Amino acid sequence: MSLRILHYADVERAPDDPELLARLVGLVRERRDEETLVFGAGDNLGPGVLSLVTDSRHALDFFDAVEPDGDTFGNHDFDRGPEVTRDVVADSPMPWICANVHADGELFAADEGVVPWTVLETDEHRVGVTGVANPDTPDMNPDARGLTFADPVSTAGEAVTELRQRQVDHVVVLSHCGDDTALAEQLDVDVVLGGHAHEEYIDTVAGTLLVRAGSNASGLSEVVFEDRPRGYRLPTRDAPVAADLLDALDTRRLEAGLTDEVASLDEPVSVDRADTKQGESRVGNLVTDAYRWAANADIAVHSSGGLRPTDPLAGDVTAADVIGLCPFENELVSVRITGEQVRRTVHDAALAQYGDEVPAHWFGHLSGLSVVWDDVADEAREIHVGGEPLDHDATYTLATSGYYVESSHLFDGFGPEDIVDRHGQQYDAVVEYARQNDVSPRIEGRVRRPTLDDVRDGTPDDVPS
Repeated sequence: MSLRILHYADVERAPDDPELLARLVGLVRERRDEETLVFGAGDNLGPGVLSLVTDSRHALDFFDAVEPDGDTFGNHDFDRGPEVTRDVVADSPMPWICANVHADGELFAADEGVVPWTVLETDEHRVGVTGVANPDTPDMNPDARGLTFADPVSTAGEAVTELRQRQVDHVVVLSHCGDDTALAEQLDVDVVLGGHAHEEYIDTVAGTLLVRAGSNASGLSEVVFEDRPRGYRLPTRDAPVAADLLDALDTRRLEAGLTDEVASLDEPVSVDRADTKQGESRVGNLVTDAYRWAANADIAVHSSGGLRPTDPLAGDVTAADVIGLCPFENELVSVRITGEQVRRTVHDAALAQYGDEVPAHWFGHLSGLSVVWDDVADEAREIHVGGEPLDHDATYTLATSGYYVESSHLFDGFGPEDIVDRHGQQYDAVVEYARQNDVSPRIEGRVRRPTLDDVRDGTPDDVPS
């Protein structure tokens, strides 16, 4: 019989929609036989609401149900910190396979069961498997900065050499690098099962099959080894539901209070990609107003990429709905900054520092601020705070996620030295704001861009996530 591989990656927020993830498991069970291996390719611990409230242990429900033969690390698998990742690895039913992540000069979590490569056997095939994480993980995830990430091509190459010496029939790489072209061009492997980039993908490069399954349990990759490996994509929308996983995740949601109603909306609030990226939107105003309220600050800011597209908020809104807008463990902090620092922050909210690298319509979210932005000159024509013109010599308090304070790649107008207060987890602030206020966000003209049509280079539908 032909060897078959089923592959998923970037499950991320799917556990917050238990039926969706249960269909992924149902599809795996439907397609599996004695010649099938099942692999993940990272970002299957988070981010997501359940990841936050369970220290990623909800993923063990998924792993127990899907029974994978291996997984590797994605950048979000360290969202709760390396020690939480170690704990999940230790209790996982499958091996974690990753050759390029190290701690204190040793393979990360080797004592908990991580291996750089392994050989797996079906009834008729011996398959060598190695895995690599994205080398940019520490830049993307501050919680991973205590770890080192070696070059994925060279470390995978060493593993492949070991595997070829063990008379395997096929060699497979699990990769969370996003672009796997270099792995295909430089390594003697049959298939690279990819993650990190969320768009599904099937192609052959230098004789190596590259596949990505998509994200959030939308589908599986299936690779069948006949005369050569051939890739297919299987959507999960009509798959049978794995009732055991559905029950386990529903129980976790109930026990964590995620099903509690925190607000009621007369008019739905859209949370699509345009809303999260474009600057002023009703959902962006909701989150930044919550930050400013919780911190009793003059202004609040949030990046254009920090909100997660999801279903609209409508009717009775639960804690899970609100936390899911920004499902990351980051403190809400207050910083005290000058008017000149406010101007620099507006400049960064417009992503002006990135020039043509990002689409013109992207813009951060603001509260307590109103801006007229010139997209031709890449500068603010007007900035008002609380309805008054910005005073460059005055000082203001600004509320934002601690992530933006600790990292300068999005906002460099303030830093850790400017922190004056801390207010707990940012998602708790948004939940409490929703509980205590009549939530009805509106568009108020916080961001006006009269020259945008002169520089627009695409529409929101054209923009990758």
